Parts: sequence; structure tokens; C-alpha cells
Amino acid sequence: MHKLKNLIILSVLTTLIVVASGSPPNALASPNAVAPNLGAAATFVALAGSTLTNTGSGVYYGDVGTFPGTEIIGFPPGTVVNGSIYAGGSVPALAQTDANTAYVNLAGQTCNVDFTGVDLGGKTLTPGVYCFDTSAQLTGNLVLDALGNPHAVWVFQTGSTLTTAPGSSVAVINGGQALNVYWKVGSSATLDTTTLFIGNIIADASISMLAGASLTGRALALHGAVTMDTNGSLPIQNTMLLNSMYLPVIARP
Repeated sequence: MHKLKNLIILSVLTTLIVVASGSPPNALASPNAVAPNLGAAATFVALAGSTLTNTGSGVYYGDVGTFPGTEIIGFPPGTVVNGSIYAGGSVPALAQTDANTAYVNLAGQTCNVDFTGVDLGGKTLTPGVYCFDTSAQLTGNLVLDALGNPHAVWVFQTGSTLTTAPGSSVAVINGGQALNVYWKVGSSATLDTTTLFIGNIIADASISMLAGASLTGRALALHGAVTMDTNGSLPIQNTMLLNSMYLPVIARP
């Protein structure tokens, strides 16, 4: 198991590109975004309100579970490293309670920049709270510039859906960390094929990840399903495990 874990980490390290610098920010927000306390949800990499489904031989770093649903599908071939599988019960129940508290916290933070109707693709954003009255779309590359602050926080609030186009990516530069990126989604989130995504997604309804997409963060669905097609995906990384080993996502040219 240790050899397998080391090989997986080595593969991720050699595949991901650490971005050291980027273009000047094209959106400057007031840095008042605050990371919520995830509580018991912090150990989960995937948490569903109904069914959790894995398709493919995906590797999940962290706990996976469901509550109040109890159905978990696709383990094996999916595997869990440094975590456990919880099909209902008190552990995911508490995690759901704490995830909901974090969701409410994120929803209540003051919006710095209203991006309603704006595609996030091609943007370089400094720390802050970015809001969308309805849906949010990412087509292409999104770069988050920490401006040298390792404690920088980004909060994205969507009134309804979060959707990425195939081949999109999110990267953090200049000292930022994946564990400080939060996506509060009013309904459902969909990461399309080969998307390379970072951050903690807390969705009121469901979260879907299509073939070849990858997530460095958490997928926490409060009431709906979490569905992940991990065929061709990098390991699904819980950001809690990256405090001492931050791996930003490739920023495609």
C-alpha cells in the first residue's frame, strides 16, 4: 500500500505544473473573504446527500460518504486512501451538518465583485468574494493570484449552477493554497471532461464530474448525489492533506 501511495503521489507531482507567476490581475477584490470552519466535513473528499457513485479506477484521498442516503457505488474499482467509506451513519451525518453550516457562512459573506453574466475563463483574480446572481461558467483558464499571501481566501457564490467547459482549469499562483478556495453553489455543479479544478465545492443539490476531470479539493453535496467518472482522472485530493504539500492545478496555455 505504501508503494502504491508513493507511486500515485509521484505521478501527480510529475503531472501537475507549479505555476510560479502569472499575468497582472484583471479583477481586484477587497480581501475580506473568510474561510469557513468545515468541522467534521473537513476529512471528506466526497460527501453526498443521496447517492455517491464512482465510475472508473479513481483514487480518493480522504473520506467518502453519504447522508441521509446510504448508497455508495463503484468502490471497487475506486479506492480510498487515508480515509474511510461511510454509507450513512453518525459520521457523515455530522459532516453534513457542518457542511451546511459552512454553506450558510459562505452565502452570507459580503460580495466584493459581481460577476453575474461573466465567464470566469481568462480571468486572473485576487483574493475576495465573487458573486453570481444565477449561474457561473468557466470556459478556459482561471488563475487565482494570492499576491504572496499564503492565507489568501477566495469565495465564489453562485445563485444556481456552476459549470465548466471541457478542458477548463483553475490554478493558484504566488503562494496561494487550494484549501483556501471555496465554491458555494446554489443548485448543482458540473465539471466537464478533462477539467482540472481546485477548491471546496459545497452545492445545495448535486455535484458531477465527467470523464477525465480532476479535483483538488472537496465535493460536498448537501441534498443530492455526487457522481464522479474517474476514467482518466488524476487522484481526487482532499485539500486537508495538502497543507504541507500544495499541488496547484495545471494552467493550460
